[in-house]
Amino acid sequence: MPELSPAAQAVWEAFNEDEAGVFVDYGEKLAAALRAISNDWRLDTEFIDGVEYIRTSTLDTIAAELEAS
Repeated sequence: MPELSPAAQAVWEAFNEDEAGVFVDYGEKLAAALRAISNDWRLDTEFIDGVEYIRTSTLDTIAAELEAS
């Protein structure tokens, strides 16, 4: 597996924290992955009318990294 960026690595680790199985609650795994992104996303944000937004390009980059690994 190629080396991942810190953001992609955090998502990977959060999603894979618990071993997958037949009765795994993937909602909790996805929530953990989203929290990992939210902890790191402030590196690539913009303000529009005083509201902070994450750029979708950041999410696309993380997704592409994970798909390639």
